[in-house]
Amino acid sequence: MADTTDVLDKLGVGRIHRHVFICTGPKCCGEEQGQEAWDALKAEFSQRGLGQGESVCFRTKVGCLRLCQQGPVALVYPEGTWYGEMTADRIPRLVGEHVVDGKPVEEWTLAQNPLPAPGSGGKAF
Repeated sequence: MADTTDVLDKLGVGRIHRHVFICTGPKCCGEEQGQEAWDALKAEFSQRGLGQGESVCFRTKVGCLRLCQQGPVALVYPEGTWYGEMTADRIPRLVGEHVVDGKPVEEWTLAQNPLPAPGSGGKAF
């Protein structure tokens, strides 16, 4: 069994630049539509090599982001940008503009909730 430190290093933890969570339904959208969006996100990350290098980006498929409408719903951190209707055909633009270039796609944005900067005094509780 691998040492946890080795696994974390291999994954790029500590170098994560952005993290995209995408809800695949079934409450916010049909499961097929959610799976298609997830598959498109995986393919886009792979094509762009976003899971490796100095600025690693993560993607995580979730069953619910609690919005339960306008799905598939995506959430991009650290900006805390919530997106609705993130169908497979929209994923390349989301990845290119927001994940790679750091510019949220305003017309698809449902809400903003950025994480507090380290040392800013922002409290979780």
